[in-house]
Amino acid sequence: GAGVSRLPVSNTLVSALGILFNTGAGQHILKNPLVVNSIIDKAALRRTDVILEVGPGTGNLTVKMLEKVKKVIACEIDPRLVGELQKRVQGTCLANKLEIKVGDILKTDLPFFDACVANLPYQISSPFVFKLLLHRPFFRCAILMFQREFALRLVAKPGSKQYCRLSINTQLLARVDHLMKVGKNNFRPPPKVESSVVRIEPKNPPPPINFQEWDGLVRIAFVRKNKTLSAAFKSSAVEQLLDHNYRIHCSLHNIVKKNLKRSLNHSEKLKIKYIITILSTDVCLKEIPENFKIAEKIQTVLKDTGYSEKRARSMDIDDFIRLLHGFNAEGIHFS
Repeated sequence: GAGVSRLPVSNTLVSALGILFNTGAGQHILKNPLVVNSIIDKAALRRTDVILEVGPGTGNLTVKMLEKVKKVIACEIDPRLVGELQKRVQGTCLANKLEIKVGDILKTDLPFFDACVANLPYQISSPFVFKLLLHRPFFRCAILMFQREFALRLVAKPGSKQYCRLSINTQLLARVDHLMKVGKNNFRPPPKVESSVVRIEPKNPPPPINFQEWDGLVRIAFVRKNKTLSAAFKSSAVEQLLDHNYRIHCSLHNIVKKNLKRSLNHSEKLKIKYIITILSTDVCLKEIPENFKIAEKIQTVLKDTGYSEKRARSMDIDDFIRLLHGFNAEGIHFS
């Protein structure tokens, strides 16, 4: 009838339930019970677990998990699939263990959960991984279905073709393992690409690194991962950003220094000393000279740390931590 938005036919498939799947929105339902069971085995679910499931679809994974855990919180954006899921558990002893949240997972505050199991729409893979990894309190593990190419980038090691900013950022915050390949015929409708299941276990405690600073550095280095760092840092946009940050940090230092000269009580002094420590100690307590050039300072740090001629594609987490400390020690910040 008029006013009904029709999905383009090439992007849809009517399931046995009469639901029109929208493959453009990443709707590919996992239908092979062997794969479902394998994912559940690898999740090592416990009776006391609260599980976050993203993209439950028609509930093939959900129902199996409900039999094994305390509760499943299923997040689904499509109200039609929510209806199918509700119908599937209605009147069974599993119904009161299922909580359904309708909406976009990227715009939703994540609930408390012990483990996450998800057959994600592939277009939200990257933002969802980082939403998970920056979530607190910590969860035990996530078992996630991804497009094969994305999965290989998550687990890639320095020097490999797939190694990129996604690889190093994920591996900074978590242990990542490729668990199994899943062929396209295990889904209804079959996607155009092959898939893989990956396990992600957050590092707890997390590394003592400011993630915004870290990501700022890694982003610059990986814009052209085959360039030397010396070349990567010569971009005028990078120099402007770092010059701006340097001046802000220097002025903060000078404000702090002036405050220290006032007569302060003990707790105020402690606070200010703490700020000085965070801002990387005694750098820039003097005024910035007239002829100051950030480009020279950047190249000096790269030379002194030994990374000037190195390329991001072959640098590991420890390399980037050393480099970040080298920059911060000279008052250069990335956020």
